[in-house]
Amino acid sequence: MKSRNRIGVTQTQRLALSVGLQASLRLLRSDAAGLIRYLEEQAAETPALSLRTVLPAAGDWLPRWSGALPNSGPDEAAGLASHGPSLVSHVMQALPGLDLAPADGPIALALIEALEPSGWLGRPLSAIATELRRSEDTVARVLARLQQIDPPGLFARSLAECLSLQAQEAGVMDATMAVMLSRLDLVASGDWGSLSALAAAPEDEIRRRFRLIRSFNPKPGTAFCALASPLREPDLIVRQGQNGWEVSLNHSALPALVVDPEAAGASHARDVLRLVENRNSTLLRVARAILAHQRAALDRGPAALRALTMQSLAASVDLHKSTVSRVVAGASVDTPHGTWWLRALFSPDMGAETAAAALRSRLAQVVAAEPPGAPLSDEALAAALSTDGVTLARRTVAKYRQALRIPPAHQRRQSAL
Repeated sequence: MKSRNRIGVTQTQRLALSVGLQASLRLLRSDAAGLIRYLEEQAAETPALSLRTVLPAAGDWLPRWSGALPNSGPDEAAGLASHGPSLVSHVMQALPGLDLAPADGPIALALIEALEPSGWLGRPLSAIATELRRSEDTVARVLARLQQIDPPGLFARSLAECLSLQAQEAGVMDATMAVMLSRLDLVASGDWGSLSALAAAPEDEIRRRFRLIRSFNPKPGTAFCALASPLREPDLIVRQGQNGWEVSLNHSALPALVVDPEAAGASHARDVLRLVENRNSTLLRVARAILAHQRAALDRGPAALRALTMQSLAASVDLHKSTVSRVVAGASVDTPHGTWWLRALFSPDMGAETAAAALRSRLAQVVAAEPPGAPLSDEALAAALSTDGVTLARRTVAKYRQALRIPPAHQRRQSAL
């Protein structure tokens, strides 16, 4: 018996992602930086599509600078981050590497106690010197050593000093930068002409230095908040308006898209524009639903976070859970309490609608309020947090403590000595 090859025609069905759907999914899970890379690729391949950098107008500033420029003092910035021991723990761990003299130890501890959550020094050097009965020059010398701790800008006494420390670390501190940092009022108002005249430099050079300043962080301490996102421009902004909390896109983080209808590839350019608009509208829709649910956290800080799951949020906005997951994957929002990851605002219910993230924030506050030299054990911390229908086990507290980079009680006791 011989086998023979036969040709047959059959019909099958299979799912396949079109190019447009693939691009849409890519944009949904892209943060501002990823979106910019995609748009740059498309602009390079499509003559009809071009990108234009949006330079801030007068008064337009990055969200994380809100409240920093108008008053170059620490009081306004101090309340913008949830206080927690993570920053203090970081500084205490870096302290032995400075090789301070034994006599300088009490001065360093007094300066650390005066450290605000923003990373700025919250008390005048004269007051600290008087309290310790030391000369102000001696305290200033120890402060200069503490200012060497990463990230640059910690222990600054003003916004100008904070930015100067970062400029020096980045190797961009020159005469032009010094003039701009000494006149931050002109920088904030976008008065490039006056700055150009003062610095004896072209306006293009002033604008270039302005973009460098925008890359600095005026509140370096906020990077140690449990919900804080890495240093980069946030995708969204939430501010208190006449009708409550208002969420908007951070347009300063994205370039403007320009479509030339007469150039080649105009149809594709319009498709790209529609994809971006769809991504932005979906991001806004999801973010508004999340922040509406977490209104208490916007009012009082991370300690007031409520339990929230992606499944429940997806049902409330009539989207699939996978779509919500993609949208919040790398997106961040600038709030009065710092810049938060959207994904970090989802948290399981630990009882009485209390989110696990809220318990981590409360843990940070309890440890920060510990008596010096008498840190609480994990058992004691679990008892302190087990209130209002919430019951925490010791191992859960230990896990939260490690996530916040808080050392165990015996190490905190040694650091306080």
